[in-house]
Order: sequence, then C-alpha cells, then structure tokens
Amino acid sequence: MECPRCKSKEIKIIAKAPVDDAWEVYSCGKCCYSWRSTEQIQIHEKFLLDDEKIKAMQVIPPIPPLKGVV
Repeated sequence: MECPRCKSKEIKIIAKAPVDDAWEVYSCGKCCYSWRSTEQIQIHEKFLLDDEKIKAMQVIPPIPPLKGVV
C-alpha cells in the first residue's frame, strides 16, 4: 500500500472499525495524510506532494503547555 498523496510506503493503521472490520484508518508517516479504507481517494494534483514540496513546507510550532498544568 502507498500513500495517495505522496506515494510513500510508510503507512500504518491508526484505527479499525469496532464491528466486523468494516473499515480501517491509515496514516502516512511521511506527509501525515490519513484516510479510511472505504473512501474513494481523489486528490487534486495541486495537493499532491513530492520530496521537494515536503522539504519546502513550513514547520508548525509546538503549542506551549498550559500555565499551572504539569
């Protein structure tokens, strides 16, 4: 299986249907895209990613911890 957005093979199952294995949710370890096994994936070519586009993406800053919460 490969990611429909970046074609990576770094796919893992992150959730399964609680009854009858009706669906699974997959996540790409490279571009963080996730999808359900029952979906028909149609990604517009403008949203497809390759190594160059991924390297050029901005890093999202981490959310600082709440004050007074350990």
